[in-house]
Amino acid sequence: MVNAKVIAICKSNIKGTSKVCIPNAEFVEEWGIKNDAHAGNWHRQISLLSKEKIDRFNEKGANVEYGAFGENIVLQGYDLKTLPIGSIIEIGDSVVLRVTQIGKQCHSGCDIAQRMGECIMPTNGIFARVINGGKVSINDDIRIFKKHRVSIITLSDKAYNKERIDTSSDVIKKIMLEKNYDVVSKTILPDEKEALENLLIEICDSKKADLILTTGGTGLSQRDITPEATKQVITKEVPGLSEAIRYQTMKYTNKAMLTRGVSGIRKNTLIINLSGSPIAVEEQLNSIVDVLKHGLDTLIGISSDCARTKEN
Repeated sequence: MVNAKVIAICKSNIKGTSKVCIPNAEFVEEWGIKNDAHAGNWHRQISLLSKEKIDRFNEKGANVEYGAFGENIVLQGYDLKTLPIGSIIEIGDSVVLRVTQIGKQCHSGCDIAQRMGECIMPTNGIFARVINGGKVSINDDIRIFKKHRVSIITLSDKAYNKERIDTSSDVIKKIMLEKNYDVVSKTILPDEKEALENLLIEICDSKKADLILTTGGTGLSQRDITPEATKQVITKEVPGLSEAIRYQTMKYTNKAMLTRGVSGIRKNTLIINLSGSPIAVEEQLNSIVDVLKHGLDTLIGISSDCARTKEN
């Protein structure tokens, strides 16, 4: 969790005009700020921009006031660009926002862009929906919960052909939700190497998830192709995760030495292969899940301290 503070609250009655600062505002669930021109049942109900970015822009001679970029909230203490879609922002005692978009295209005729040659809202602003409403005032505390997004992929000819029920992905989803991850997709594929490669590339290259957990296809049969497909798309291996999985699950069964799962990185997404059975999936994921958040934070640049101390 990250702590920040509300520096300014802004709203406007007409779209396309600069917002004016107000001391407090009523946030309406699934709508936005009461009487704000940009409120509505859509994904950009609230816009946020950091004070630090505005200050830096003004140092270039912009001389803009809060609200000039159309932002609803100016906050101090956090670089909003690092937030993934799906992150949770709590403000004051009750207001909860969920991040829906990072940046946007600057509207035509933007006075700031015409005068300065650039505008910081397209690259540094974020947008959110109001999940829970309430009153927000200047100097209210902001708590930011950065939830990592998880995609789950099941590799199974039988599950794909509806000859058996896929329960392993349900086990993964339950564990990850309990650990405060956002499960953004669940997909069942046949044991086809090209299909898995294409899906892994799509998720990673489109930044749809921070973590991909596959289940199935890690054994010794001719149709088990998950490790081969994963190795084909990753650019950097993370062998310690798969080594830890095999080491820990050997405590339950010596058959764990037969699993061939691998782990690695493509772009800013971590991919981990898990076995196919629900029992094995639970044992394997529980053996590594507590270290995943730090690894993902490091991967996307939030945390860089991996040094071991007496406390950890």
